[in-house]
Amino acid sequence: MTTETTGRLRDTYHAALQHEHVEPADDDLVLAVVDEQMYGIQKHTDEWWPVLSPPTEALHEFKDRADEIGHNEAVDELDFDERYRNHVRRDKDVQKAIDSILSELDHGRDVWLVCYENTDDKFCHRTVLREEIESKRGESA
Repeated sequence: MTTETTGRLRDTYHAALQHEHVEPADDDLVLAVVDEQMYGIQKHTDEWWPVLSPPTEALHEFKDRADEIGHNEAVDELDFDERYRNHVRRDKDVQKAIDSILSELDHGRDVWLVCYENTDDKFCHRTVLREEIESKRGESA
């Protein structure tokens, strides 16, 4: 009897990796899904996939507004989560990257999406990204 094993899609933030609050297995694929590698994130991730980060213009607009009114308030005011979701759904390069992640998962490898925000308190684009990957995964099942 053959048992098919699929990988798990996980996410975390850089500081959790840095301080060993979470420890991906050696054979897991740990992806930095950020526009810039800062704070030593490259030491704790296997690959950098900036294509999965929000578009630069939207990110700069968000950061400027967040400095003025606060992180989650800027997300709400700018409808940042839906703007990113629309970007993920429409951008062909993002869809290719998601297909690559789905392939890794289908072959039994766990994949981690890593950014800088602790989602206990703040919105992070990786939450939307994870939802979109899981949705596409469900469509192909």
